[in-house]
Amino acid sequence: MKYRLLGRTGVWVSEISLGAMTFGGREHPVYRTHGALGQEEADRLVGTALDAGINFFDTADVYAGGESEELLGRAVGPRRRDVVLATKLLAPVGPGPNDQGLSRLHVMRALEDSLRRLGTDYLDLYQIHNHDHVTPIEETLSALDDAVRQGKVRYIGCSNLAAWQISKALGVSALHGQARFVVNQTHYSLLSRDAERELVPLAEDAGLGLTVWQPLVGGFLTGKFDRGGVTTEHDSRRARNGFDFVPFDEEQGFKVLDVLRAVAARHEVSPARVAIAWLLARRAVTSVIVGARTPEQLTDNIAAGDLTLTGQDLTELDEVSRPPVSYPNWIQEGFAPVRIPAGNLA
Repeated sequence: MKYRLLGRTGVWVSEISLGAMTFGGREHPVYRTHGALGQEEADRLVGTALDAGINFFDTADVYAGGESEELLGRAVGPRRRDVVLATKLLAPVGPGPNDQGLSRLHVMRALEDSLRRLGTDYLDLYQIHNHDHVTPIEETLSALDDAVRQGKVRYIGCSNLAAWQISKALGVSALHGQARFVVNQTHYSLLSRDAERELVPLAEDAGLGLTVWQPLVGGFLTGKFDRGGVTTEHDSRRARNGFDFVPFDEEQGFKVLDVLRAVAARHEVSPARVAIAWLLARRAVTSVIVGARTPEQLTDNIAAGDLTLTGQDLTELDEVSRPPVSYPNWIQEGFAPVRIPAGNLA
């Protein structure tokens, strides 16, 4: 396992991390379609991850109604000091009007509840799960800073924010001398390269870690799907339940999948391994979060770290998946000043 720095923190995290959205939820109306793993299965997956060198684990309070945190906390158990444990908050976790959002009231409540479910007295990384349209970011950051000062949270991060929202938050934190976001968790894959427009440059400029969710797009990039909706296997969210959370152009998706399969065949590995290896080769990526259901799937995903894609592989994958350049990127690229080598200056 290889390790990468988490932003500018000095903390090293595994380049493959384990997401726990597949943990729990057998009776949940939504999360029963995500994996619904029990404690024994969660223990086995976490054990496989730890044995392979994974030290970064991610969950959220909303996953399986909180059961994901409970199962992950028990699975980590006595090896708590060996891991960087992350969770998220914002989504509704109860019927009350204040059982959601990023108000100080909810942040403090949600933090205590997550600590209890995870069976720990501190979180290594606490992340806001989305943008709260009604709560000023100043209030949220103040509450998170208090949690850091109290020793209940080591670092804070965000997920699913626009670049301007992250930039504003970093500015507010700097202005008030508060804890700042150290990581942004974003969706990024061969079928969704929107992050390259603003979020990747922001991560590089601000020194943010960049962690990736849904690298295989609900199992689509495993290669289990054929045109016409026919699947070669039936062990995926899309095949089992029509889970289609991440939007993408399906026809374009199959064009990418054709190239992905060709590259995988050259290396005699799975398409999933190639898709993850491609992400690990991208700028600014810190860790790719995988959400396996079985130790075999997890072991294959982990092996992506040992796969070195050739220049030809990267070029073919880039060409078939490259999105159109959006404004103002295209005009900035077109009018970029020519850099004159220092030795040529008069």
